[in-house]
Amino acid sequence: MEKSLTRYIWSNTYPQQVWILAIVAASMVPYFLSFDLPKRIVNGPIQGQGFEDLHATQTFGRIAFNLPGLGPVELFQGVQFNRVEMLMALSFVFLALVVLNGAFKFYINTYKGRLGERMLRRIRFQLVDRVLRFPPVYFKRVKSAEIATMIKDEVEPLGGFTGDAFVQPALLGGQALTALGFILLQNVWLGMIALAIVAVQAVVIPRMRRRLLDLGRRRQLTARQLSGRVSEIVEGIHAIRGNDTSNLERADIADRLATIFQIRYDLYQWKFMVKFINNFLAQVTPFLFYAIGGYFALQGRLDIGQLVAVIAAYKDLPGPLKELIDWDQARQDVQVKYAQVVEQFDVDGLLDPKIQAMATEPAGRLSEPLAVAGLLVSDDSGAALLNRVSVTISPDETVAILGPNGSGAEALAEALGRVVWPDGGRITIGGTDLLALPEAVTGRRISYVSSEAYFFHASLRDNLFYALKHAPLSEVNYAGADARRRKRQLVEAQRAGNPAFDLGSDWIDYVAAGASGPDDLVKAIRPVLDAVTISQDIFEFALRAHVDPARHTVLAGRIVEVRQVMRQRLRDAHLGDIVAHFEEDAYNPLATVGENLLFGTLRQSEMTAQTLAAHPYFRKVMQETGLAQDLYVMGMEIAENAVDLFRDLPPDHPFFQQLSFMSADDIPLYEALLQKLQGTTVDKASAADRSRIIRLSFAYIEPRHRFGLLHDALKARIVEARRRFHGGMPADLADKIERHDASKLTASASLMDNVLFGRLSFQEVDTTERIRDIIRAIFIELDLEQQVLSIGLDFDVGSQGRRLTTVQRQKLNLARALLKRSDYFIFNRPLSALDQRAQDRIVMNVMQDLHHDGERPAIVWVLPNAGMSELFDRVLVFDSGKLVENGSFKELSGKNGMFNQLLS
Repeated sequence: MEKSLTRYIWSNTYPQQVWILAIVAASMVPYFLSFDLPKRIVNGPIQGQGFEDLHATQTFGRIAFNLPGLGPVELFQGVQFNRVEMLMALSFVFLALVVLNGAFKFYINTYKGRLGERMLRRIRFQLVDRVLRFPPVYFKRVKSAEIATMIKDEVEPLGGFTGDAFVQPALLGGQALTALGFILLQNVWLGMIALAIVAVQAVVIPRMRRRLLDLGRRRQLTARQLSGRVSEIVEGIHAIRGNDTSNLERADIADRLATIFQIRYDLYQWKFMVKFINNFLAQVTPFLFYAIGGYFALQGRLDIGQLVAVIAAYKDLPGPLKELIDWDQARQDVQVKYAQVVEQFDVDGLLDPKIQAMATEPAGRLSEPLAVAGLLVSDDSGAALLNRVSVTISPDETVAILGPNGSGAEALAEALGRVVWPDGGRITIGGTDLLALPEAVTGRRISYVSSEAYFFHASLRDNLFYALKHAPLSEVNYAGADARRRKRQLVEAQRAGNPAFDLGSDWIDYVAAGASGPDDLVKAIRPVLDAVTISQDIFEFALRAHVDPARHTVLAGRIVEVRQVMRQRLRDAHLGDIVAHFEEDAYNPLATVGENLLFGTLRQSEMTAQTLAAHPYFRKVMQETGLAQDLYVMGMEIAENAVDLFRDLPPDHPFFQQLSFMSADDIPLYEALLQKLQGTTVDKASAADRSRIIRLSFAYIEPRHRFGLLHDALKARIVEARRRFHGGMPADLADKIERHDASKLTASASLMDNVLFGRLSFQEVDTTERIRDIIRAIFIELDLEQQVLSIGLDFDVGSQGRRLTTVQRQKLNLARALLKRSDYFIFNRPLSALDQRAQDRIVMNVMQDLHHDGERPAIVWVLPNAGMSELFDRVLVFDSGKLVENGSFKELSGKNGMFNQLLS
C-alpha cells in the first residue's frame, strides 16, 4: 500500500483536485472585493468624498483596461449616480458579492464532500479487498472486530480529509493572505501587527498540538483493543459463564476503560489549553487595532473608512487561520491513522488479484491427478504437522484417511483444501501449483468441508446456495427511475474504483446444481438434502413458518384441500378427537379463553395482545357483554387455586411446566395481590391489578388446567362476545386481526396451524410427532413437499448460524459443498458432532449421491473410525505427521500394522 496519505489522495483524485483548486483561485477575486467595498461605501456616499456639491454625481460600473500596446480600452462607460443612488448601488453590489462568495463556498464544500465520500468508498473497498486476499495464517493472529473497527470507524476521517487535503490550505491560505494583504495595503503598521500575531499562531500552536496527536493515537489504539476484547467476550460467553470468570472480565474491561479515561482526560486538558492560547492571540489583535488604529485615525494618518475596512478584514482573518491550523492537525492526525491502517493491511503473502478474478464461464473439469510432493506443514509454534509427505490422488479415486488427532490426517486435508499453506513441498494438479490456480477453478472444482461451519446472518436458503454464487449470470432490465439510479451507481462505482457488479442480478449457478432455473432448484437439490439427512429439519422449520401468499401461491391456493385431507386422514386413523377444529359458532375446548374470544390471529408486526387489550373498542365489548366481570372472577379463582397448589413447590418442579399462565416467580406476587383484592369487585380494582387478574383467565384451558371454571353458559357468552367483537370492529382493528376462515389461508398463522385449523389435544402422548408424520405424508401425496421445503429454506439462521444446532450446522455445511458437484471432494471430519451410526449413514449416502449416473468425482475423507474405510478404493494411515500405511482396505487389513489397530 502507498505509505504517504497525501500521495495516495493525489494519485487517485488529481483531476478533481486541479479543478477545485482553479475554482478556489477564482473565488479569491470576489473575496478581495468584499473587503475593499466597505471602505468605498464609508468614504464615498456615507462621508461624502466626491460628493461635496449638492448635485454632484459619480460614475458607477465603468469597465476599462489599459492594455500594453493597445492603450486604454473601454468596454462600458458606466452610469452617473448621485450620492444616495451610489450608496444604494454599492450596497447592492456588496450584497451580490456576499451571495457570490456564498455560492463559491457552497460549490467548493459540496464538491469536497462528494470527493471525500468517493475516496472513503474507495479505501474501504480496497481494505476489504485486501482482507479477502490475506494469507490464511494472518486470520489466526488478528481479531475480526479490530479489522472491522478499522474499516468502519478509523478510516472515516480519511474520507473527510480527502476533500480538504489540497483545497483547504489553498482556500484558507488564500483567504488569510487576501485579508492580510488588504490590511497591509491600508496601513503597513497594522499589517505588521496582524502578520506578527499570525506568525505566532502558525508556529506555536502546531508545536503544542503534537502532544494531542500522540494522545489521539493512543486513544485510537486502546479503543480498537477494547472493541476486540468485547468481541471476544461475546464469542466466548459460554466459556465465561461455565468457568465463573464474568467478574474477571469485568475487571479487565474496567481496567481498559480506566486507561481510556486517563488518555481522554489528558487529551481534553491539553486540547482546551491550546484552544485558550489560540483564542487569546486572536482577541489580542482587535485590541491593538482599536488602540493603535484609533490613534492613527485621531492623528489623521488613517481615515475612518480604512480603519473600518481593516477591522472588517481582520474579522475574517482569524477564522481561516484557525481552520488552517485545524487542517494541519487533521492532516497529521489522519496521517497517523493511515499509517496504522497501512501497518495492519500491508501484509506479506497477499494473494494476487488475478487468483480471485471473476469468471462467468463454467470452470473446466480437473481431469489430472492431485499430486502431493514432499509436503511440509507446521503449526504456529513451528512444530511439524506433516513431515515431507508425498502421495497422488487420481481424479476418480476414493481415498479414506485415518489417524488419531494430531497425526497429520487433518493437516493433509487442510492443505488440499487450501485452508493452510505448505511450509515446504508442493501440491499440484497437472503440473500447476494448487496455490497458483484461480479461485474460479479451485472454488468450483474442489470442495473442502470440515467440522467448523460458518454461516452468515441470512436465510438458510442464502447460506445453502452460497456455494453456487460465483458471478452475476443474468442481467436485470431496469426501467424508469430504477434505470437512472443504476446508471448513477455504475458511474460512482467507476469513479471510486469499485467494481460495477450488480448485486440485484441472479448469481446462482443453476447448471452446477443440476437445475435449469429457480423453479426446479429445490427439486434438484433434494437428493443432497436427503443424503445429509437435513430434509426433516427443513420440514420442521417450514411447519413453524408463515406462508406468504404472494411467494408461495401454489401452497396458499391448496391449503384448504390439505385441511380437508388432514381431517379425513384423522378420521380414518380414528384420531378425530386429537384435534379440536375452529368452528364459527362454537367454543374450542383445546384453545385458550383468549384465543376463543379473538377467534383469529394478530398480525405480529402491527399489534400485540397487550395493545389489543388496551384498545377502547375491545374494552367496550368486554363491558357491554359483562365478560369483564366473568373473566375477573375466573382470574381470581385461577389465582387462588394456583397459589394454594403450588406455593410450597420448588421453582424447578415439573408442574410449573404445565402452568402456562403463571411462573414460579409469579406465585408470591399473586399471593400478595389476592390479599389486596379480597372482596374487591372488577369496578373497584385498579386498571393494572384488573389486567393482571384477567390475564390469567385469557391463558386458561379447561382440559389442560382442570380447575372446573368453564361452564357452558360462560362458553356461550364468550362466543357471543366474539360475534359482537367481529361484528362492529373498527377499521383500525380489522386491518390488524386476521379472523379464522376455513375457506382460505391464514397468512399470520404458522403452516402447521393452517393445516390443523384447530388445537391439538393434551391427552395423547407424542401427539405432535404423530401429527407431523401425517402432515408430511399428506404433502408428499399431494405433490406439495417441494413447496414446503422452499418455505423451510427461508428460515433465518441467525448470527453465525447460531439458531441452528451444531448437528444442523455441520449437515448444512456438508450439503452446501455437495451442491457444487466438484471434481475433488475433501471431507475433514465434517460430522464430528453426530454419533457414529449417523455419521456412517451419511457417509454411505454421500458416496451413493456423488457416484451416480456415470459421475465419479474423487473423494478424500478423513474418517473418525476405520470401519467405513471399506467403502473406499484406498486407505492412507497417518501417525506423527507421517504417512505410515498406504493401500486398499483388503491389503492393509491383511497386515499387522497400525490400520489393524485402528480397525480394532
